[in-house]
Amino acid sequence: MPAEPGRCLGLIGGLGPGATIHYYRELIAAHQAQGRIPRLLIAHADVNRALALAGARDFTGLARYLAGLIESMAAGGAELTAMVAVTPHICAEQLVALSPLPLVDMVAEVANAVHARNLKRIALLGTRFTIETRMFGRLGDVEVVMPRPDEIDQIHNTYVDIVGGRGSAEQIANVRKLAHTFIARDGAEAVLMAGTDFSLVFNESNIDFPTIDCARVHIDAIVRRQLG
Repeated sequence: MPAEPGRCLGLIGGLGPGATIHYYRELIAAHQAQGRIPRLLIAHADVNRALALAGARDFTGLARYLAGLIESMAAGGAELTAMVAVTPHICAEQLVALSPLPLVDMVAEVANAVHARNLKRIALLGTRFTIETRMFGRLGDVEVVMPRPDEIDQIHNTYVDIVGGRGSAEQIANVRKLAHTFIARDGAEAVLMAGTDFSLVFNESNIDFPTIDCARVHIDAIVRRQLG
């Protein structure tokens, strides 16, 4: 007898396209592993618009933009929603107030994962918005390493280039070196992949430092909410 379908997910994609494909593939694989067929809608967000609103600290404007996408997916039958990127979660508080659907909050799930590993000091690889706000100040009593300004620029610019399909092997290698610096120089116990597109270029073959993959944590949480 076929398994009962799970809840329909309204996924905000486009932030960037590679991250959207990653989530899509991983969500399908997780459902297949349980003999289930995913129910899924994807709305394509404009990554440049989202980054511009985040950069302007217009969190209400960003939340309104994302809520409009969620409303469209709710009209199509979505029962819960999630975003494929960390940076837009900078407006999570405002978005929850506007969204017609419950949000699977990546930052909340990552905070739970960090505390489950009893980590006390971590570093972040992501956009400058994620790093400079220490993941929006939502990791509780965990101390977050603050890189030097030039290091933040390097990480942010590399990330933006990866999203735009321009990231080079040299850039990626240099970010990997920074991860080691944060552990050796700054005492980080782990480095969080706090940008989904970094999860696409760092894997078991080129990571030799303790890490938490925020996208993996988030995807697992989404599947639990869909199928639980």
